[in-house]
Amino acid sequence: MDIWIIGNKAGLLCYIIAVSCFMAPTVDSWYLLTSLIYLCLNIAVPILKQSTPNRLLVVASATFTIACAYQLDPLFLLLLPVSLYELAWLLGGNKNWFALAFVLPVPLIPSPLVAIYLLVAFLSLLLHVGGHAATEKLARVYRVQEKMREDIQKLTRSLNENNEYMRQSEYTIKLEERNRLSQQIHDDIGHSMSGALIQMEASRRLLATDQMKASELLHNAISISKEGLERIRLTLKDQKPKSEELGINRLRLMVDELSAKQAVTATLAHEGDIDIITPIQWKIIQQNMIEAITNSLKHGNASGIHIEVHVLNKFIKAVVTDNGIGSGKVVKGLGITGMEERAASAGGTVIVDGTKGFRVTTLLPF
Repeated sequence: MDIWIIGNKAGLLCYIIAVSCFMAPTVDSWYLLTSLIYLCLNIAVPILKQSTPNRLLVVASATFTIACAYQLDPLFLLLLPVSLYELAWLLGGNKNWFALAFVLPVPLIPSPLVAIYLLVAFLSLLLHVGGHAATEKLARVYRVQEKMREDIQKLTRSLNENNEYMRQSEYTIKLEERNRLSQQIHDDIGHSMSGALIQMEASRRLLATDQMKASELLHNAISISKEGLERIRLTLKDQKPKSEELGINRLRLMVDELSAKQAVTATLAHEGDIDIITPIQWKIIQQNMIEAITNSLKHGNASGIHIEVHVLNKFIKAVVTDNGIGSGKVVKGLGITGMEERAASAGGTVIVDGTKGFRVTTLLPF
């Protein structure tokens, strides 16, 4: 806003000097001196940040303008409204102050200059009000940006804290699971093994003196050992996830990550008894699906991808369908060749159709 005011004053000053020089046969050196003094006073206004010195300089500029008008040229009164507007803004920006600044100097203006004074005062008022409105708008935009920046910083810190909490929670869960397994092995299996060792040690000591008792103790040790091994087997079986659950869960995770990280909508559906799908078949299905999804994103420009796994009577059908541009003629590259080779290793085949988007079907026999 300070630049706008200085530009307004400089334009009016140039106009006054030009008119005076045009009307006078020679250039009066007093015009140059007073112009330099006026410029110095008004350039110092935005330099001083305190309100009191600013007001004093504006008052001094207005007083100097009136003095120049009565001692040198009445045209200098055209500079008075700008200083009064600036002073009115420094006093609080009330509309009454601006109205008073517009009307107050009129009795001081000579009659031939009243019309041009009113025009200059009105145009300066528009420039001043418009400049302050633009400055306030920029200030509001800056405040909004600052608030948004602070919100982004808070969200970033919160996200980092959540990520750190997730890492700590994951680590804590792993420690708790290891502690639980260790305690379970100690309580269930360790006691059984200790009891079996005690029975076998007693049997070894009684082997020479009481073979029947030694045989009984050895039989008990064998029974305890079998029971301990069975507990080990059951513990490991409970901890190991089912292969079919692992496979379908991996597909769900892949679909979730695809929807979150890419600009596509991914869905998953399955039918039939997925318990019969072996880990090797799951691996082939997942690798072929990853390759098909990559091709859809890279070449198909798809916005939606649908994944299906159907367990039929004689074979397993895994399908990846997208709504992309497709291709009338599918050229087999390294990706499709790799899918066919993986399916062929399990006795299956791959069918690729590009007529309505890309549709990649993997068929695997039981």
